[in-house]
This record gives sequence, C-alpha cells and structure tokens, in this order.
Amino acid sequence: MGKVVMYASVSVDGFIADENDQPGPLFDWLSNGDVPLDASGFLKVSQESYDCTRPYWDQIGTTVAGRRVFDLTDGWDGKPPSGIDHVVVVTHRPAPGGWNPEAPFHFVEGIEAAVVKAQQLAGDRIVEVAAGDVGGQALAAGLVDEVRMDVVPIVFGSGRRYFGSVDAQHLLVGPEAVVQGNRVLHLRYQVLR
Repeated sequence: MGKVVMYASVSVDGFIADENDQPGPLFDWLSNGDVPLDASGFLKVSQESYDCTRPYWDQIGTTVAGRRVFDLTDGWDGKPPSGIDHVVVVTHRPAPGGWNPEAPFHFVEGIEAAVVKAQQLAGDRIVEVAAGDVGGQALAAGLVDEVRMDVVPIVFGSGRRYFGSVDAQHLLVGPEAVVQGNRVLHLRYQVLR
C-alpha cells in the first residue's frame, strides 16, 4: 500500500479557508510563476514549486475529501482534480441526486473505511487526505504517514483549521523538506507514531 499524506495550502496561522469557506490568496502561488504545472496552462508556478509539487502530484492515486469540500466544489463536475484517478468522499449521506454513477467518486462512511477504500484504489500510489476536519480525523486515528503544507504568507485570524478539530498532541519529524517558491513555502514532515 502507498503512504497516506495529509496535504493542503495553508495560511501562516494554520487555516485552509476563511470563515466563509473561501481560500482567499492561498492558491495564488499556483498562478504566479512561469512554469506550467499541468496541461491546462492555467496553473503556472516557480521552478522551485514545480520541482516540489509536480513529482508529488504524479504519485497521487486517490484523494480522500470530506462532503463539505465535495459540495463546495460541486463534486469537481464528476472529474477528479489534478488528474487523480479516484476521489473517496467521507460522508453519512449518499451521492447527490442525478450523480453519474460512472464517475470515479466513492461515497464512504467513516474515516477508517474511507482510507481503506482509498488504499485499495490507489494500490502502491499515494493516498492524499485533504487537510481540515477529514485530515484531522485521519491524523487522530493514526492513519497519516506524512504531512505536507504549502504555507502562504497570509494571516486569516480565523476560519477552517488545517488540522481540523484535533485536540491531542501529535509529534512530527522534520521538516524533511523545505522548499521556497514564489510566495509559498513547501514543507514536508513525517508523522511519528
């Protein structure tokens, strides 16, 4: 099985969105460079960010996200983001009415079951867990191997926390990687279990 990585862009004070679920400038680093990050031509980053991000993205087989993110993105119109093969949605509710059953999205109840399903789908590739409440649940359950953060120089003051509502201490090892891009700092830590 591939490793499980918790990942997101985050403000320097630890938020992945503001109080209204808006990311503000957290994703500006994805369009402030001159190196295309994907085939869309829309995402252009610094060479340093490309060298850090593209190889990581290429290893992701499945993303685990919560129903909140799924609903906010309108399920990415049934197409997993960034060329990912599958998305596992942690939810107590079924797929939305009219949802295409052929879309590579899987609706699973509970974080443990979601990670197991994601690992089955990903094989030896990475399972990416979206930061926030779902990521915090995975960390608290001991399911996360690595934490990756794209730290952006903005202070939100409040909003959606990177680690969700984690209320226990978790020791991280590292940082194992520190890469400075254009208005972003890419960090990677191992989770000590």
